[in-house]
Amino acid sequence: MKLTRRTIMAAAALLASGLSASAEEVTLDVLYCFPDFAKFHEPLAQEFMKQHPDIKIQFRAPAASYDEGHQTMLRSAMTNQLPDIYYSGYHLLPELIQTLGQRDQAVPLNDLLAAEGPEFRKANYFDNLIDLGSVDGKLYGLAVNASNPIVYYNADLVRKAGVDPADFPRTFDGIIALAGKINDPANGINGMAYDVHGWPDGWLFEAALTQAGGKLLTDDRHDIAFDGPTGLKALQTFRRFVTEGGMQLIDYMQSRQQFGAGKIGIYFASPGNLTQVTSLVAGKFDFRTMKFPIEDEAKGSLPTGGNAILTLAKEDAKKKAAWEFMKFMTSPAAQKVIVEMTGYLPTNAGAPGPDYLGPFYDKNPNYRTPVEQVQRAGPWGAYPGGNGVRIWRTQRDIVAEVMRGDVTPEAGLAEMAKATREMLKTP
Repeated sequence: MKLTRRTIMAAAALLASGLSASAEEVTLDVLYCFPDFAKFHEPLAQEFMKQHPDIKIQFRAPAASYDEGHQTMLRSAMTNQLPDIYYSGYHLLPELIQTLGQRDQAVPLNDLLAAEGPEFRKANYFDNLIDLGSVDGKLYGLAVNASNPIVYYNADLVRKAGVDPADFPRTFDGIIALAGKINDPANGINGMAYDVHGWPDGWLFEAALTQAGGKLLTDDRHDIAFDGPTGLKALQTFRRFVTEGGMQLIDYMQSRQQFGAGKIGIYFASPGNLTQVTSLVAGKFDFRTMKFPIEDEAKGSLPTGGNAILTLAKEDAKKKAAWEFMKFMTSPAAQKVIVEMTGYLPTNAGAPGPDYLGPFYDKNPNYRTPVEQVQRAGPWGAYPGGNGVRIWRTQRDIVAEVMRGDVTPEAGLAEMAKATREMLKTP
C-alpha cells in the first residue's frame, strides 16, 4: 500500500481519536454512611485513583447513619438522582433492593463476579460473606465492613472491683454483677454501657435476642418472632443494666468518650470503633476486649453489622469502572487498611493471612476478638416493606422507656409488638 500524505494524516487522526476515547475519564458518584469513616474512604479512594487514573471517585456528603443513608437512597430513587456507588447496611439491603427493583434501578453482580472466574471468587470471598450482599438469591453487593458486637473493658477497674481480668465473666448475669461492683458514682465511675436505647439501628437489640437463640422475625419474614420469652428476657436485662449495673442513659458517642476517659468499666459496642477507642484510651489504663456473651451455645448467633458496596450504574463504562472499584474495596490490601483503621472484621478471605493482617493481629490482640467469634456471625434481620427505619426508631423509644423504668418490660414488649405489627402492615 502506497503511503500518501492523505493516508498518513487519516491514520494519525484515527489514532488520536482512539487515544482520546481510551483516556476519557469516568467519574463515579459515591455515597457512604458515617462521616467518621472518611478516615479510610478518602485515602483508599486516592490509592484507587492512583492505580486507575482514568477513574475519578467523587464523594457525596456522608450520611449520618445507615438509616439516614437509606432514606436518602429511597428519595433519590424517586427523583432518579441515585449515586453510582452506595454502601448499604446489611439490614436495609433487602428493602432497598425491593424498592430499586420496582423501578429497574437495581444492578445484580452475578455476571460480573462470574466473569472473574471461580478461582478469583474462592481466593477472595467466603460464601457466608457473599450471602450478606445477596437478596432473593441474587448478588447485589460485596461485603466491605463486617462486625459483630464485642465487650470492651477497663481491666484496672475490674481489678479494683476484686476480680482478676483473666476471670472476666462470660455471662450477662456475671457482667452485671461485676459492673455493679465497679460502679462508683461518688468518683464519677459508671459500671457499664450497653447503648441500645440510643443506638442508630436495631443491631444491639437483635444481638440480645439471637445470642439466646431467638430471632427478630419468623422464617417467612412476615411476622415478628421476639414477642415471647426471649424478647422479654432482653428487655428485663436492659433494665438490669441500669438498676444493677450502674449504666447511665447517655448518648452512645458519649459512652465511647467516657469509656476512653476511664469513666465506664464495661462497654458493649462495635469493633468498628476499636481504633478510635484505643486512641482515646492512649495507654491511660489496661484496656481489653472480650467476645460477646452467648447464652444458647447450640443456637446462639450474632447479627453481622456493617455494609455492602453496590452499584446503581447502568452505562457500560460506569458499570465497568464501578466493578473495578468494588473489587478494590474488598481486596486484601484495602481490607488491611480498613481493619487497622477501625477494628472491623476483614471481609476478604485472604486478608487475615500472614501477608496482610496476621502480623497486626499478633501485635494487637484486642483486634482479634471479633475474628474469634466469627463462627457466631449470622444475618442482620431485615423487616419487609418500607418501614424498617421507622420501626426501629419506634422500638428504640420504647426500649428507652423500659430502661428508664417508665414502663415494665412486660408492658414494653407488648407495646413494641403491637407497634411493629401495625407498621409491617403499613405500606
